[in-house]
Amino acid sequence: MEFLVVGIKIFIFISIINVWFLRFNKPTVWRGGKASSMREEFKTYNLSETVMYVIGGLKVLSASALLISIWFQSLTIYAAVLMAVLMAGAIGMHLRVHDPLKKSFPAFSFLVLSLVLILNYLGML
Repeated sequence: MEFLVVGIKIFIFISIINVWFLRFNKPTVWRGGKASSMREEFKTYNLSETVMYVIGGLKVLSASALLISIWFQSLTIYAAVLMAVLMAGAIGMHLRVHDPLKKSFPAFSFLVLSLVLILNYLGML
């Protein structure tokens, strides 16, 4: 189980860095509405650029803390809970603008993976 947990943490970290740094100004099939960049996506959700940077910062912070938690396990619960809350919010935004469910798939996947990390940390898996 430990290898799976480490793999999940690395996967979430790489994915969040990819979205917020490498694909920030690029279109993807997962963007909300008809947005072709992160800025357009947040406009679609009727959220400000300031909110976009706060959310992005929190996601990068959480993903970084998950990576660091490979060595400092006590960070796991805080980072995974924050990531789960952020991903639940992302799903909510997709629903709010009536996106097809498939656009919520990445957020749903990260929510489930975060829940796995939380349950594992609490000794429930």
